[in-house]
Amino acid sequence: MPSPDNTLGWTPRHNPWLIALTVTIATFMEVLDTSIANVALPHIAGSLGASTDEATWVLTSYLVASAIVLPISGWLQNRFGRKRFYMTCVALFTASSMLCGFAPTLTLLILARVLQGAGGGGLAPSEQAILADTFPVAQRGQAFALYGMAVVVAPAIGPTLGGWITDNYNWHWIFFINLPIGIISLLLSSRMVEDPPFLLARRVAAAAQSIDFVGLVTVAAGVGSLEFVFDKGQEKDWFGSELITSFAVAAACLLVFFVVWEWRHASPIVDLKLLRIRNFGTSVGLQFVLGMVLFGSTVLIPQFLQSLLGYTAERAGMALSPGGLVLMIMMPISGRLVGRVRDARKLVALGYAITALGLYNLTRLDLDVSFGTVVWWRALQVCGLAFVFIPISTLNYVGVPREKNNQISALSNFARNLGGSFGTAMLTTFLERTAQTHQSELGANVTPGGYAYSSFLSQTQAALGALGQGGNNAQLAAAQAYRELGRQAGMLSYQNVFWLLSVTIACLVPIPFLMKKPAPAGAAHTLKADPGPPRTPGRKQLT
Repeated sequence: MPSPDNTLGWTPRHNPWLIALTVTIATFMEVLDTSIANVALPHIAGSLGASTDEATWVLTSYLVASAIVLPISGWLQNRFGRKRFYMTCVALFTASSMLCGFAPTLTLLILARVLQGAGGGGLAPSEQAILADTFPVAQRGQAFALYGMAVVVAPAIGPTLGGWITDNYNWHWIFFINLPIGIISLLLSSRMVEDPPFLLARRVAAAAQSIDFVGLVTVAAGVGSLEFVFDKGQEKDWFGSELITSFAVAAACLLVFFVVWEWRHASPIVDLKLLRIRNFGTSVGLQFVLGMVLFGSTVLIPQFLQSLLGYTAERAGMALSPGGLVLMIMMPISGRLVGRVRDARKLVALGYAITALGLYNLTRLDLDVSFGTVVWWRALQVCGLAFVFIPISTLNYVGVPREKNNQISALSNFARNLGGSFGTAMLTTFLERTAQTHQSELGANVTPGGYAYSSFLSQTQAALGALGQGGNNAQLAAAQAYRELGRQAGMLSYQNVFWLLSVTIACLVPIPFLMKKPAPAGAAHTLKADPGPPRTPGRKQLT
């Protein structure tokens, strides 16, 4: 039975776990499709006659559209109804996936990806809010564990599946596979998902209010500009590019104006005042960092394997897949612990400590590392994420009025995705800059005519001769020496990145204790501003 503080005695007509499974299907579809598309970019570019730079707009267009919808999804759910909004997002994502698969030109593919991103951006916030209202407080951890498995496992298996599909079929099928999943999700959602009575009343009240068009336009333009800066900054040399500088200035001005405007508005698009709640404000910050680690490490490890060790995209993805299996095991364990451990803050601190140790372990990556070792280290690195994701997702709703669940889900998911974009951009830039520094330092120690360098050249020339290489072996050997110098510099830069991530995460271990200690299961989780139902004797109201 749902706890009264959560649903005022409302009980969903169907089994809550069937509802959780229903909404998790769409989450898995959306997250999986994002990571699959990354692998298929070279195939898409070649098939449509586009350059690699042009093909990256297939990713950028999706990310920008998704980022715009995320922060306003809470308002859209309140105004149009959560179930209606959620099913619209599933339908839009599914239909646009079909358009992506049939797109004959890059322009049409990018337009279809914009629509797909708009649908995908609204899925995760809706699903998390549905779970929060469907399950009582004591069971939310287990419910979020099921949802979390889709969020963290799909990116792990996406590159492997994407590589297999593109190698054995063609890139069109990475979009077509969404069609049956989307149709099943729609059929199940129409039957299983429902809006609680208080949410229906909320929709009526929201529909009577005027739309804040200023807030809507500024948040869409500001977030879209910011996402463009993060996605294209490294490629365009950041502020060395007038385009990036212009978008960065526009994003800063628009978002500052948006914050001031929304803070004073009576019916804001995004309720930023929720950030004043200590638990939620802290959770949003932790979600941001979680996104940095989750997305950053998922990008860096395959990149290391492909660029320095010569792995194919499919094999690099296979190195991440066992980590996804580990998370599938750890998520339910974390979910059960959240319901049983009195102080979930300790679980978050433990999760960050384990994650920091796992990331520090990755600083031992070198050019001779074996496939099995990478798999093992990745599995250790992700063990702690389950103890971060589930408790944070649960603590998000502590001390928040039930009618704000849509806004809470939207802001927390936006923070995690923004953290992923920011972290990936910053870590990639740090990687490139430190690689240049290491290459200069290593090159300064290479002395023409020195024993080590001369020995390497002679051994390389001998090896080339044994392979029957003709021509000027001396030049080929020198080129090989330069390539090896670049690989060594790259290896050191990856070690630096994982060290930086490890130290950053270690510094966050005490941060969860800034939040208020969660109340026992069954206690009310509302604010004074939300008096809710009449209090029963003996029940305390948490403020």
